[in-house]
Amino acid sequence: MSVRDRVAQIYDQVLVRNAGEPEFHQAAAEVFESLHVVLERHPRYADAGLIERLCEPERQIIFRVPWTDDQGNVHVNRGFRVQYNSALGPYKGGLRFHPSVNLGIVKFLGFEQIFKNSLTGLPIGGGKGGSDFDPKGRSDAEVMRFCQSFMTELQRHIGEYTDVPAGDIGVGGREIGYLFGQYKRLTNTYESGVLTGKGITWGGSQVRTEATGYGVAYFVAEMLKAKGEGLEGKNVVISGSGNVAIYAIQKIHQLGGVAIACSDSSFSLFSPPFLSLDLLKEIKEVR
Repeated sequence: MSVRDRVAQIYDQVLVRNAGEPEFHQAAAEVFESLHVVLERHPRYADAGLIERLCEPERQIIFRVPWTDDQGNVHVNRGFRVQYNSALGPYKGGLRFHPSVNLGIVKFLGFEQIFKNSLTGLPIGGGKGGSDFDPKGRSDAEVMRFCQSFMTELQRHIGEYTDVPAGDIGVGGREIGYLFGQYKRLTNTYESGVLTGKGITWGGSQVRTEATGYGVAYFVAEMLKAKGEGLEGKNVVISGSGNVAIYAIQKIHQLGGVAIACSDSSFSLFSPPFLSLDLLKEIKEVR
């Protein structure tokens, strides 16, 4: 059997074993496309079911999250944590709070996370989690009660040497603070390394806020450099307008590029000749 046929056969198994999860199917297909070249050069990587094991999470955790709103009504959301692969170290990956979250999306994100984390050279595995809870429009007290309920179950599955969640869409410094406070309360330990993205005054990193957005800009600059070009004078459009986008825009301007537009799930902002960060922050934080 040829390498291409072997990979196609494994992909067919993925479709059958993970029915109704199109996001995960797409992520697997994209990775499999690049695996052909690797396996043709190193066929031993297909031995002992290595590719099949790569496609199967080590652990998939689903749990209910009941919480009470400010009017006393009880809501029940669903929580997820997919601990995908710990071959290199403890699982590492964000938590996403958004109505679209389901098992297939969390698996797709966790699958990609194992490759992203391996490229850092650090001893960390890959995982992902979250809930179909929507923090938009909720009061601080409601978000706190949800996070406390969510962590009440999640805490038994994580730890600084087991699984280290972080923030993602819908999970910022506020949510991480509520989650860490509940973890500390339940475990009676101050494990600073169990959650990343905390505030600077209680175990967070000074560079984290800017890091992802700056990284996007640096990556684009290096990509252009490989083609003998640079960011200088180039118009840039940003998909997003949150923390990552704001600092990506800032660094793009510093590197000589010109960000002229950005967007999020509810609006697009087109503001030539250049996008004002002050205007963007006013729209996001005030208006």
